[in-house]
Amino acid sequence: MADARTPGLPDILRDAGLYALVAFGLCIPIIAYRTDAGPTGLELTPRWKLVAAFCAAIFALRVVQRLILARRDARRALTPSPAQATEAVQGEPDAGQRVSKLGLYAFLGVALTLPVIATTASGGLGPARYWIDLGILILTYVMLGWGLNIVVGLAGLLDLGYVAFYAVGAYCYALLSTTFGLSFWICLPLAGLFAAAWGMVLGFPVLRLRGDYLAIVTLAFGEIIRLVLINWTDLTGGAAGISSIPRATFFGIPFTADETGFAARFGLEFDSMHRVVFLYYLILGLALLTNLATLRLRRMPIGRAWEALREDEIACRSLGIDTTTTKLTAFALGAAFAGFAGSFFSVRQGFISPESFTFLESAIILAIVVLGGMGSQVGVAIAAVAMVGGPELLRNLGFLSAVFGEGFDPNEYRLLLFGLAMVAMMVWRPRGLISVRVPSVSLGERRAISGAHVSEGHG
Repeated sequence: MADARTPGLPDILRDAGLYALVAFGLCIPIIAYRTDAGPTGLELTPRWKLVAAFCAAIFALRVVQRLILARRDARRALTPSPAQATEAVQGEPDAGQRVSKLGLYAFLGVALTLPVIATTASGGLGPARYWIDLGILILTYVMLGWGLNIVVGLAGLLDLGYVAFYAVGAYCYALLSTTFGLSFWICLPLAGLFAAAWGMVLGFPVLRLRGDYLAIVTLAFGEIIRLVLINWTDLTGGAAGISSIPRATFFGIPFTADETGFAARFGLEFDSMHRVVFLYYLILGLALLTNLATLRLRRMPIGRAWEALREDEIACRSLGIDTTTTKLTAFALGAAFAGFAGSFFSVRQGFISPESFTFLESAIILAIVVLGGMGSQVGVAIAAVAMVGGPELLRNLGFLSAVFGEGFDPNEYRLLLFGLAMVAMMVWRPRGLISVRVPSVSLGERRAISGAHVSEGHG
């Protein structure tokens, strides 16, 4: 006779059918009809085949999930608990930690050679611009994810208004360069300092808040910054934004076609793609600087204080750690890296407006951190590549148009894909893609304890 706790196949199918029915109800107002321009106005085009495909996929995925969970529960029932374990625990890094380290090196290798690979595969710098621009966009989100990882992943402080610091950095460079004529290299550290100052401004009111209350306050802070940017028209230009932002130079050498330009100085034929490649390696350097600083800080006392705060704030205080300083440094450093990224965004776009810094951007950055694994640098990079580059990859898959229709655009279902990815991660890998983190402090090789220190007389 089957265990009462083990679901049978009829129960699993019934549960999957209920999920498919709920999915069908949700698909009717969202997917079932599409508005197209017709001769007499807007017309509704039915897409019941797409609805059926979604419902079938939900049914199949729910069945697979229940079977996997049932197998996991059965395996756990046969595995002794950690309290009953009698064998020694190994102190060496496991396979997940080694794969994480190799993944970081692989990501670095691909990132360093992407312009070369894209140029070789496309037949020139001009045709490779699409892929280089995509790499710039992905690296921008990687840098933002690594910056937010300090606040959310290491310190355990849920921040839903991270895009506000991104906006502070962008507007800092735009205003300083257009008003005072300062160069990008001078404005870059100033943008980080301004954003860090605003991070501390946010940190002081939320020192006693945790969890949902902290999330609400940070969300409100992000919206306040956006509304200020919209309404303070004398300074920010309001909804019209700021245009004609000066471009970055190669340490004072502009990317122009005259004799003082980059190409003439280095004996190259002028190509407008030189600036794009320079911007790619610039954001790559900023992202690597963020990663290096985060890894170094984790091994310092402040990094261990962040992780102690994340695990248990009460125990952290009982150990004599100043939680006020710990929280403020997490907010300030995370905001500083967002300010650097915002300054780069401003110089790359040449135009900024409050519409570029909505709550959706904060949600995307937070989703990257959660999906990648809070505290995992490699996981955040993988999640950024998947969430930012994924829709672009789907756009280039021609067979999808044959399956879903000629007008299929994966960007229309970007939020739906985000939601499905979040649900799947919470079910199968609740700690993210890379849930294994390298310890901040390593004890090195294991050594036996002297027999004089144990009652059994042996180590």
